[in-house]
Amino acid sequence: MNSTSNDQQSKTVLVTGATGSVGRHLVDQLVADGHRVRALTRSPETADLPDAVEVVAGDVTADLPTGIFDGVDAAFVFPADGVTAFVKSAAAAGVPHLVVLSSLAAAMEHERDRGSASQLHHSRIEDAARESGTAWTILRPGTFANNLLSWSQPITYRGGVTGPYPTAAQAPIHEADVAAVAAVVLTSPGHESKTYAMTGPESITRAAQVATIGAAIGRELTFTENTPEEFRAEMNQYGVDDGIVNMLLDYWSDTVHTPDVVRPTVENVTGRPARTLAQWAIDHTADFS
Repeated sequence: MNSTSNDQQSKTVLVTGATGSVGRHLVDQLVADGHRVRALTRSPETADLPDAVEVVAGDVTADLPTGIFDGVDAAFVFPADGVTAFVKSAAAAGVPHLVVLSSLAAAMEHERDRGSASQLHHSRIEDAARESGTAWTILRPGTFANNLLSWSQPITYRGGVTGPYPTAAQAPIHEADVAAVAAVVLTSPGHESKTYAMTGPESITRAAQVATIGAAIGRELTFTENTPEEFRAEMNQYGVDDGIVNMLLDYWSDTVHTPDVVRPTVENVTGRPARTLAQWAIDHTADFS
C-alpha cells in the first residue's frame, strides 16, 4: 500500500458511484493512502462508507449540490446513464482531472463491439470527457469477474450453471484491481490524456470459471451446455434486452477460437500483479454459499 507522506501530497478526490463494487474499493484505497474523499451518493444514510469520507447527498443525473466541486483535485466518473451533464459541470467548475470508468468495448477492437449497447453508452461518456476542456483519463476494463455473480443462484441451489459456449475464454478482471488503477491515476501525475485497457491476468474458459468458483467454495460444480437460442429464450423470460443478449452471445462466440488478450495494465500502473479469478472467487465465497 502506498501511503501519503505529508498533507502537501494528499489530494481531494470526488468519487461518484462510491457505494458500487468498484467505488467502495476505490474509497477504501484513497482513504488508506491518506487522501481526502468526497463521495456523492443518492442515499447517504445507507452508504456505510468510512468515517473519514465526506458523504454528500446527490445524484449525477440531477441538479448537483452546491459546492460539490469546491477544492476537488480529481473526480472519478462512474458511467451512469446521464452522467455527461456531470462531466460538463465538473469541467465548468474547474475540476483539474476527470477519470472516467468506461469499457473495453469502446475501443472497438472487434467488429462485435461496434454498435453494441456497451460501446454506444461508454463512447458517449468518453467523448464528453475529451470535449470537456479539462484533463481526462479513460479506464477501459474488459469483462468484470463480478458478472459471474449472475451464476450465484444456480450454483447455490442447483450445483452448477447452464449456458452456451463453455469453451469460450475470457480474462475477467477483479473489481478491486479496477479501483487500484483508478486510485493511482486519480492521485499521481502523468496519466492525463491516456486510455488504459485493462483485463484480469489470465484468459480462462467459461467451464473453467465455474470450476474455479467450485474450488473456492469446496463444491464440484457442473457446466451444462445449451444452445444460443435456448439462452436467448431464457433471457427473454427474465426481460433482458435483446441488445444485451446479442452482445453476450457475440462475445462468447468470438472468444471460443480467439480468447481474450490479457493486458498487463494493472501491474504496469499499480506495481503489483492483477488478482486472479481464483482470488476473486475466494473473495466472493459468500455470494455462492
